[in-house]
Amino acid sequence: MNHWREPEVSSDLARRADALWRALTYLSVAQLHLRSNLLAVDCLDVSDVKPRPAGHWGTVPGTAWVLTHASLAAGCGIGMQIVPVLGAGHAGVVQRALAWLTGDIARVYPRYGRDAGGLAAMAAAFPDGDTLGSEVHPALPAGAYMGGWLGGAFAFAQGMALDSPNRVVVPIIGDGECETPSTAASWLAHRALTDTRVLPVVHLNGHRMGGPSLLGAMSNEQVSAYARGLGWEPVVVEVGAGPALAEHAEFHRVLVAALEATARGAHRVVFLRCLKGWSGPIGAHKTPLTDLAGDSCQLAALRAWLSSYRPSELFDADTQPVGALASALDAIHVGSVLPDALPLPPPVAASGRGFATEVTTVLRAHAATGDIKVFSPDELRSNHLGELQGEAWTHEVLAEEVLLGWVAGWTATGRRGLIVSYEAFAPLLLTGLVGQLKQRRLIEHALPSINLLLTSYGWHNVYSHGDPSLITALLGTGDPAVHVLTPADSDRVAAALDDALRSTGRVNVIVAGKHTTVTYPRETIDEERHRGLAVWHHLSDPGEPDLTLVCAGDLAAAVVTDAVSRIRSCSDCRVRVVNVHDLAALMAPDLHHYFGTHAAVLIVTLGHRAAIWGLLGGRLDRDVEVIGWSEPPFPMPQDRLAAHAEFDVAGVTSAAEALLARRKR
Repeated sequence: MNHWREPEVSSDLARRADALWRALTYLSVAQLHLRSNLLAVDCLDVSDVKPRPAGHWGTVPGTAWVLTHASLAAGCGIGMQIVPVLGAGHAGVVQRALAWLTGDIARVYPRYGRDAGGLAAMAAAFPDGDTLGSEVHPALPAGAYMGGWLGGAFAFAQGMALDSPNRVVVPIIGDGECETPSTAASWLAHRALTDTRVLPVVHLNGHRMGGPSLLGAMSNEQVSAYARGLGWEPVVVEVGAGPALAEHAEFHRVLVAALEATARGAHRVVFLRCLKGWSGPIGAHKTPLTDLAGDSCQLAALRAWLSSYRPSELFDADTQPVGALASALDAIHVGSVLPDALPLPPPVAASGRGFATEVTTVLRAHAATGDIKVFSPDELRSNHLGELQGEAWTHEVLAEEVLLGWVAGWTATGRRGLIVSYEAFAPLLLTGLVGQLKQRRLIEHALPSINLLLTSYGWHNVYSHGDPSLITALLGTGDPAVHVLTPADSDRVAAALDDALRSTGRVNVIVAGKHTTVTYPRETIDEERHRGLAVWHHLSDPGEPDLTLVCAGDLAAAVVTDAVSRIRSCSDCRVRVVNVHDLAALMAPDLHHYFGTHAAVLIVTLGHRAAIWGLLGGRLDRDVEVIGWSEPPFPMPQDRLAAHAEFDVAGVTSAAEALLARRKR
């Protein structure tokens, strides 16, 4: 039984909600199908329609319904900021409709102004409008989560709501999304958070993209039992079958009551049950009218479909909102989160006391400003950071995708965050990280970076725990926002972590072994931090080298350090050693300054050889060889794994001698 307080909903509010919903849905259908005469429904002819419409219709009615009521609820005296977050990227057509009505889209794209010309231009450009596209856009209302990473919106909303007592975030989640690991784990993971006000609204329309959804096939009782079993108090509201005003009034009562309960710290969830695509072609995922130019029956169907929303009640001849729609637009507020500039601590000096001490010191210094969160999949103790467990600013849950959603939502509010995990598990984050890279390219203001600290890589782990694929794939994007930091010792780990937490607009991946105890001279640290690499003079011969040894990572630095003297004595050559602190530096055009003019180059890296070859892109016109991770055929001891990959002194020496021999021919 539902015990929530249900506020009275006036008939005027229900009429405003109905008008706004009809306007959003009408404008969405118009964008999908029309290129001109957007309000001349009865006069539409072939010249007004798109010959081959493209886009997604099925999610439109339900998404428009929730956006309508969430926007109107902001003025109901709850005393909280209400921030809707669209989970489905395909809901972009609804988002554009709302942004045109509110004028938000014209602030970003002036050609889409609040007049007939602006509306026609917006519709004509869909779905291929330059720089805007067809899916959810982060520059428009409700677009903080762009949707390319299916299933991440719930966790993203939780991250946005962390430590924000005056904000309720309302993620609009599809029932298909509920089948993804990210969403499924987010229900339970919410228990690991405190002071987080999230009201998920599940769009239960019965279908995912191509077939029936698992959640949609469940009865109301089963859906409610599922939610309660995970610690959420549900209510199911069915719309699309009864009188529209009554359904609007009922849903609004439920939503406002749920918002008020969430504001008090309760865990509520609203299930909106409806037919996919109701009020239009039922059950369609994409637009079902695909041959408007060649099929007169489809053109007639489109006229009838558009007419059903009674556009003459919504707009005057100049496309200006009138009546209940104008009143609704005066009353709505679509909340968004604008990141604030937050204080940073003074630079954190390294102390040479090892990985755990350095990392803990840096994180505590940043935590003192009150705007950092550290997330880990139950690996803090394993990563020698157990001292941080139990801190209010650390959260552990065994679901990497959820952690990425949390840190993405948290940093979207202008605050700084870090994920600490194993290198072997990090590939689970790839889709979400690429989605975040895509999203953040579209945001005018640079957000705090998404930071990962990866330890326990394959060289020091068991057979099943060796996989540097995340780094290879991220570097393969060629995105200048990607920085893979490979500090050679714990002092450099401290510098890399401090720099990453201070940075904005980047995805920083720090690869550092938790067992690191060796330290190297500090004289080049500043150059490594600012240029990404530096010559290690303590290991290098003066003058132009015959061979340049390049190390990237702590294990690589150790094996190169041990191999230098043997190479020099065996080959009677001048050797230069270069340490790479940021793999992105290998894309720089001036590598000759570091590698020498004609020297053969041997690069030793923690990750895949292919990642280095991709960064170099054939730009070094000389003999080059790369030693890196080589997948073992079966479990083997660490020393044998190193020998298998030539990642030991003997292997590095042999590769160096082969390079020098080729150079002499």
